[in-house]
Amino acid sequence: MVVILMGVAGSGKTTIGQRLARDLGWPFYDGDDFHPPANVDKISRGMALTDADRERWLAALRQLIADQVRDGRSAIVACSALKLAHRDRLRVDKDHVRFVYLKGDYTLIQQRLEAREGHFAQANLLNSQFEALEEPGDALTVDVCPAPEAVVSLIKRGLKL
Repeated sequence: MVVILMGVAGSGKTTIGQRLARDLGWPFYDGDDFHPPANVDKISRGMALTDADRERWLAALRQLIADQVRDGRSAIVACSALKLAHRDRLRVDKDHVRFVYLKGDYTLIQQRLEAREGHFAQANLLNSQFEALEEPGDALTVDVCPAPEAVVSLIKRGLKL
């Protein structure tokens, strides 16, 4: 199974993903590591990505996920996947790819982003993230307000892992 943790910047995809992967003994892949340099530069300058900007990034993530599924390997992938079209592209196999929506309200996410250091996506992109977000109806939705350990437990319980 490939579990894709999705949500806006600052929702905890990396933090939760690393902990969940450690608990399960699965590899963790951070979608941010798959962005081409031009995307990282654009985001670093506070500019929102367009769907055209996301094309190479989504293709690389789709290939990663397809490889995992084809080889029968489990993994955790952190990826914003804000739009239904993005999720449809990443869902290479509906039986082996599961989405978990890390949901938080605007104020909480803004506080997290303002406190975050060393990441190229900052709080000034939050409006565009929430504007682009198409909340999924077919994902496990988990509130990110509790401590990371509690969120990980909710995910494991919800996915029966």
